[in-house]
Amino acid sequence: MVRKPLPDPSPQRRQRGFEPAGGLVKAPVRAVGETRGFAVARLLTHWAEVAGEDLAGKTRPVKIGYGKGGMGATLTLLVKAAEAPMVQMALPHLKDRVNAVYGYAAVSHIHLTQTAATGFAEGQADFAPAPKVKPVPAPDPAILARAQGVAEGVGDPALRAALEQLAQNILSRPRS
Repeated sequence: MVRKPLPDPSPQRRQRGFEPAGGLVKAPVRAVGETRGFAVARLLTHWAEVAGEDLAGKTRPVKIGYGKGGMGATLTLLVKAAEAPMVQMALPHLKDRVNAVYGYAAVSHIHLTQTAATGFAEGQADFAPAPKVKPVPAPDPAILARAQGVAEGVGDPALRAALEQLAQNILSRPRS
């Protein structure tokens, strides 16, 4: 009589280790995006790269509606009412950038949906303001003198300037 080995009671473990979270949610995000008309999920996830920082701060993609033949889609963007005229002027450029993501002329029209600053629902139109640029403080004169001393013997002016800049960066770095 030949005995069959008993099944292992421990659950199956993956041998690859940790998986990135993006890989685990890729399929559900794509399925939800396709129900809203976004066949290319990159349009939603990387909107700032697609539209550019300026337009991405003013707009949000809402949906894409396709015609009967599947060509000539209409992209609907959510935009604040005060920003709509400026966005309207940039639509031809934006359409070219969106079509570059698809790889063909998928979007033929862009429709703007305007909203108030608070939006239709809580958090729906939460447009981020432009990031504030911090002024660069003047370097300490003692650090400048030490950096010039480091690059003192270099004959090439471009190389000397680069070494001085490197020394300034290293010497002014906060110590932790």
